Amino acid sequence: MRILTLAASFAGMAIAAPVLAAPVLMSGDWGKDACAAWNEDPVLTGKLVDSGWMKNDKGRGFKVMQVYRSDCGDTPTAEMRISLKDGKAMCVYGGAPETAALDSGADYVMKATTARWIEMGKGEYGPMAAMMFGRLGFEGPKLEAMGNMGPFTNFLLLVGKVQSDSGSCPAK
Repeated sequence: MRILTLAASFAGMAIAAPVLAAPVLMSGDWGKDACAAWNEDPVLTGKLVDSGWMKNDKGRGFKVMQVYRSDCGDTPTAEMRISLKDGKAMCVYGGAPETAALDSGADYVMKATTARWIEMGKGEYGPMAAMMFGRLGFEGPKLEAMGNMGPFTNFLLLVGKVQSDSGSCPAK
């Protein structure tokens, strides 16, 4: 989160206090917060191991998920890297995209308009409906994703749980 300074006056005395500003939705800073939220979600950390999702890392020791708001551009603006740690699917990196060469057999890229991300974050519909109705663009191992719709519902709900500001686009 960014820290802003809020200045106020009380009885003629100037007072400055730090105020936490929510990161821009799908920015690198948002990715850091989403990574922390992922690690607090027992469905994401547990069920993605139980289903075998974590085993498909192409021998790299991690899977990559990149996301972006399609009304803000056409390239990913946040990345989460997921690794098997202590028997759990843990987010080990959240931030600006760093992985240049994604493997379409293991990694994911997801895009939606800001309004659609917010709807999914509120739980108005899950990943299956989002993909069927063209509300969520998706690249990656489709059969693997289809077998993990339950856990990925929790990923979409992270969008609503992680504090963010959707009033501007992420910086590139």
